[in-house]
Amino acid sequence: MHGQNITSRIWIIVLLIFINESLQTIALHSSYMETVKQWNLLSYNFPWDYPVANKDFYNAENVVATGIEVGYDLIFLATPRLFAGVPATLSSISRNSHGDSPILEAYPSWSHHRSGTNDYNCTDIGLVSVYRVRIDSCNRLWALDAGVSRSLEDFEISCPPKILIYDLYTNQVVRRIDFPTEVIRGESLFTNIIVDETTSKKENHCDDVFVYITDTVAPGIVVYDSEKDLTWRLSHPAMYPDPDFAESTILEHRFTLMDGVVGMAFDPESAILYFQPLATDRLFSVSTASLRIGPLGFGKELPVKLVGRKSSQGIGLAAAPLGGTIFYSPLSETAIASWNPRTNEHRYLKHSNKLTVAYSLKIRKEFSSLQICVRLNEMALLSTY
Repeated sequence: MHGQNITSRIWIIVLLIFINESLQTIALHSSYMETVKQWNLLSYNFPWDYPVANKDFYNAENVVATGIEVGYDLIFLATPRLFAGVPATLSSISRNSHGDSPILEAYPSWSHHRSGTNDYNCTDIGLVSVYRVRIDSCNRLWALDAGVSRSLEDFEISCPPKILIYDLYTNQVVRRIDFPTEVIRGESLFTNIIVDETTSKKENHCDDVFVYITDTVAPGIVVYDSEKDLTWRLSHPAMYPDPDFAESTILEHRFTLMDGVVGMAFDPESAILYFQPLATDRLFSVSTASLRIGPLGFGKELPVKLVGRKSSQGIGLAAAPLGGTIFYSPLSETAIASWNPRTNEHRYLKHSNKLTVAYSLKIRKEFSSLQICVRLNEMALLSTY
């Protein structure tokens, strides 16, 4: 959990691909990638009376974006409270903003980011620490709140973990999901979320989906059935870190992180969930049917499969909606690559010393294109997911 914090330049890259083009032919020339936003440091549109000079409230070098989601008119950034000095854990910028280093707006407002203040109560509608977010087909933003402050300092459990669902038409919370105590462990850290709509009915307005959530520190996957409002926890040895891969290398930097399952990607065509711990070179899969049936019975084991081995550890993971291609980012190779387990075809999309850490890869169908959104650092930030 501990590492070195290096001041970083943050990159968000959006790769546009026409739907009628095979994802195998993206091929993977760097000219297909466009840097749409970049920052030296993240800054906010603060109210005039906020204590911006107080480093415990705002320290720009401690604000790290680990999650990205692209909406119709906004780009959302998740900035978990890894350290002190993160004033808002979920922010947005307009997709029409111009120039570098656009100012972040706390989403949906500053009133949702008061967890560090004395008057905050865990029953309030607000956020403590968000690693990743997802937008469903009903234009709702699912914000996974780990509830842990300063996870790389003193790991304060500020509030129980939860999910807040925001209606992006109104920017109001339309549903709150509190996790039952039986799926939470003493050091649980919920870091990633997948919303599975493959069996959802239009008339149910996305309230009948299944949700898959990673617990990285107490390794496991939590499943939520939103129609029945039921939650259960599943675990498997493949979700745990491998001590042989605890040490990672990025350029000249070496660091040790014994983190469990964090990367996830969903292939809706095959109904397969791919996952990977940080400390491993392996990629695993499990059928969503086996996740959906509920808690494992006594003596039963989750049918996890080894998909293959990567060249090094990684965090970001994504899957194409058609064709079975997986996108990933090996740390040691400072690259973004694609691999199709069905054809064993492997290609590099981008390779550069500037692409050192990809925390989040997204493929989003929108209008007539697919978008792969990648969050990257020019210099390694060696201490998070």
